[in-house]
Amino acid sequence: MKLHDLQPAPGSKKNRKRVGRGTGSGHGTYAGRGRKGQKARAGGAKPPYFEGGQLPLVRRLPHKRGFVNIFRTEYATVNLERLNVLFEAGTEVTPEALVAAGAVKGLSKPIKILGRGELDKALMVHAHRFTAGARVKIEAAGGSIKELE
Repeated sequence: MKLHDLQPAPGSKKNRKRVGRGTGSGHGTYAGRGRKGQKARAGGAKPPYFEGGQLPLVRRLPHKRGFVNIFRTEYATVNLERLNVLFEAGTEVTPEALVAAGAVKGLSKPIKILGRGELDKALMVHAHRFTAGARVKIEAAGGSIKELE
């Protein structure tokens, strides 16, 4: 066998359809477009989103409203009820301790303590932000707060 003996398998190579190249080809004259009408013209195809003249979906839906602050700080949140379950009395609750306990996923986001639930232990809580309710409950339980930078 030599290089000039190699041929593609029969049926694997198919000639492309050349439309508008004479009646003998089977695709001459109207080139597969039928006779007159919008679809016979160049540029006559309607866009896929055209719905036949009814009010289009894009116009039926309400507009996006408001403003999104791209500089917003997104916090990892932890509720007091979670701290009550995870930590013993007198423990120092740091962001690292929260990650180790599984309360937050990682240290990529600053931590905010929320006031849901009750706290019946004195904890020293170190976090970036505290809600007003969380502050009151931590101090009422005999604990202390340290706000991190």
